[in-house]
Amino acid sequence: MRANRHEQVVRRFAEACRRRDVTALTAVLDVDAVATCDGGGMVPGPNGTVRGANEVVRLVMALPAGRAGVELTVESVNGRAGLALHRASRAVAVVGAETAGSKVTALWIVLNPAKLGGWHRR
Repeated sequence: MRANRHEQVVRRFAEACRRRDVTALTAVLDVDAVATCDGGGMVPGPNGTVRGANEVVRLVMALPAGRAGVELTVESVNGRAGLALHRASRAVAVVGAETAGSKVTALWIVLNPAKLGGWHRR
């Protein structure tokens, strides 16, 4: 049941991302949510960890999810439901998520092109 709840929360998060709905994103994030980006120095992004729902929403809104030409899908990321963002057949981001109850508590956002090769679609 726990894995099912995790997937449901991630799907709510994904839908809020697709709609670029700040209110829905804020509602699904824990007030103390954190996000860590890995741009590998090749993609602009925050250094270190972003803390607090409002700051995480700002970071998520900077991702291309919900923009023309970008497909956001819920996929297995490290064995649990997470997000993959593709532009054409190229992965542009992969997001792992941690949840507690009905909230997202942590995000790990991989933007580093060197780490996304396995996510490209053929």
